[in-house]
Amino acid sequence: MSKKSLFIAFVVSLGGFLFGFDAGIISGVMSYVGPEFNLNDTQTGWVVSSPSFAAMIAMLISGKLSDQIGRKKILMFVAFLYAFSSIASAYSYSYETLYLARMIGGLAFGAALILAPTYIAEISSSENRGKLVSIQQLNIVLGFFAAFLSNYYFNEINSSTDFFNDENVWRWMLGVEFIPAIIYFILLFFVPISPRWLFNNNKPELAKEVLVSIHGTEITEIEIKAIVKNMESSSNANVKTKFSDLFSPALRYIMGVGLLLGVLQQVTGINAIYFYATSIFKQTGIGTDAAFSSGVLLSFTTIVFTLIAIYLVDRMGRRPLLLIGMTGIAISLLTCAYGFNQAKYKLTKEGITNLTEIDSSKLLIFEDVEYNSDVKFKNDIKSAIGNQVYAKNEGSILESAIEMNSTLVLFGIFGFIACFAFSLGPIMWIMLSELFPNKFRGLAIGVIGFVNSFSSWTIQQIFPWELSNLGSALTFLIYGLIALLGVLLFLKILPETKGKSLEEIEYEFVK
Repeated sequence: MSKKSLFIAFVVSLGGFLFGFDAGIISGVMSYVGPEFNLNDTQTGWVVSSPSFAAMIAMLISGKLSDQIGRKKILMFVAFLYAFSSIASAYSYSYETLYLARMIGGLAFGAALILAPTYIAEISSSENRGKLVSIQQLNIVLGFFAAFLSNYYFNEINSSTDFFNDENVWRWMLGVEFIPAIIYFILLFFVPISPRWLFNNNKPELAKEVLVSIHGTEITEIEIKAIVKNMESSSNANVKTKFSDLFSPALRYIMGVGLLLGVLQQVTGINAIYFYATSIFKQTGIGTDAAFSSGVLLSFTTIVFTLIAIYLVDRMGRRPLLLIGMTGIAISLLTCAYGFNQAKYKLTKEGITNLTEIDSSKLLIFEDVEYNSDVKFKNDIKSAIGNQVYAKNEGSILESAIEMNSTLVLFGIFGFIACFAFSLGPIMWIMLSELFPNKFRGLAIGVIGFVNSFSSWTIQQIFPWELSNLGSALTFLIYGLIALLGVLLFLKILPETKGKSLEEIEYEFVK
C-alpha cells in the first residue's frame, strides 16, 4: 500500500469524519436544545433525524451526478455545505431554523458517504481495497470520538465557568464543526481525479498518469489491462444507464445483496444508539456526567474495533467478519433487552430530597412507589413536574430511582458497538464499492445509499417514541431479533469479494 493511496483515502473520507462528528455531537446538544426549545418526542426525532432525511435526496442524485461531472467536484461542494451548515446550526434561534440548518448538513454527508467509498475503490488495487475503503468507517468513528470528547469538555466547562451556560453551550458544540469542514475543503485540492472516471470519460492518458502516481508503473499496467478489457466487453458498452437497469436479471443478485446490507446496517439500531447515546446512558441511572464520559469510552471502543476490521478484512474476508459481527450484535442487543427488563424504579425520600432542581412537593406522591415499567414511571413523573423540567433533570431522576444491573446493559451496548465496528460498519461500504460494474457504480450506490439513509432516518425518528411508549427493554428486543434475522439472511446469500479486482467481481457476479 503506497503512502499516497493512504493519504488520498484518508482525505476523501474526511466527509465521514464530519458525519460522525455531527451524529455524535447531537446526542449532547439535545440535552440542552430539548429543554430550551421545549421539544416533544416528535420534534426531538425530527431535529436529530433531519440530516438523514436530507441525505436520502443527496444519495439518490449524487452518485449519478458524480458519473457526469466527477467525484472530486461533488466532494468539494460537500465540504462547503458542511462548513455552512455548522455555522447556520450554531446561530439557530428556533426549532425550525435548527432543523433547516441540519438539513443542509445532511445533503453534505449523504453525498460524502457514498462518493468516498466509490472513489477509494476506483484508485485502489485489489489486495488493499478493503483496507483503504475501511478508512471511511475509521474516519466516521474518529468523528464520533472527537464529538463525544467535545461534548464531555463542553459539559464540564458549562458547569464550571460563567462564560458558558445552558442557553449558549450547545451553539459552541455545533459551531466547532466548521474547523474540520474547512480543513476537508482545503485538502481536497491535493487529491487527483478518479482514474476509472477518467477512463469512462475518454481520458485514458490522464487516467494512466493518476494510476502511475499512486501505484507505480508495474501495478498500473495490470490495472489498465483489466480496465480496458472490461470496457471492451459488451456489458460495458458506452450506453446511458437508467434506474430500471439496476433491477435487470444481470444485476438482480448483487442489488439484492447491496439492499440487504444497506437496510441491516441501520435497522439494527446503530444510529439510534449513537445519536441518542447520552439519553440511553441516562436510562441506566449512571448520571448525566457519567453519561457524557461513557460516550467518550463508547467512541474509543469503536475506533479500536474499526482498526481491527481494517487489519482483518483483507485477511479473513468480508463474509466471515460480517457473520461473526452480526451474531455478536444480536447477542449484545438481547443482553440490553434483558437488563432493562429486570429494572425497577422507586423514588425514596432521600432520593427526592437530592433532586434539588425540582420542586420536591410535586414528587412526594411517588415516595416508595415501585414501578416495573420505565414507560409508566417516566410518564407519571412528567405529568407531575412537566416535560421541560423532566427533560432537564432526566439523568438525575433516573439515577435516584432506578435499580438495575447497569453493568450488564453497558456491557451489551459496548458489545454491540464493538461488533458493529468490525463488521457492518465498514464492510457495507467496502462491498457496495466492489459489487457493481463501473458504469453502474455511482447510480447503484446512490440508490442503496438512499435506502440506507431512509432506514436511518426512520429509526432516528421513531427511537424517542419507542423509548417513551414501548420502553427500553422492548425496543432493544426488537433490534436484537432483527439482527438474528440478518444472520440467517447473510448465511444464505452473502458472497465473498476478498482479493478480487473490480473487473473479476463483475465477471463472477454479474450474469
